[in-house]
Amino acid sequence: MSNLAGVKVMVIDDSNTIRRSAEIFLGQAGCEVILAEDGFDALAKISDHQPDLIFVDVMMPRLDGYQTCSLIKKNPRYKSTPVIMLSSKDGLFDRARGRMVGSDEYLTKPFTKDSLLAAVGAHVQTAA
Repeated sequence: MSNLAGVKVMVIDDSNTIRRSAEIFLGQAGCEVILAEDGFDALAKISDHQPDLIFVDVMMPRLDGYQTCSLIKKNPRYKSTPVIMLSSKDGLFDRARGRMVGSDEYLTKPFTKDSLLAAVGAHVQTAA
């Protein structure tokens, strides 16, 4: 596993438990973690923090993960920022919809520490 120290990762999820788990796993690997409760919260924080990678939950109130991902990818400044969808649904349709809005990967919940860090490692190396 590559060293993830200093990598800025945003986690957007309306579940406090998921945000907390991701924050602990990523924090232990040396990542700087930015948390957001929903798409609106995330969009407000993205320009302030400029994350290297974004995890976004699919099912959220107000602005769902697909809409959030689409908005992030439509912004020329963040077009190349990897966005990884988080979902408890693992259907082909859900994955395809994630791809259509520009997501770079689809991670199923509940995720493990290894799968989370492997996703960060894979995308941060390609982005670096």
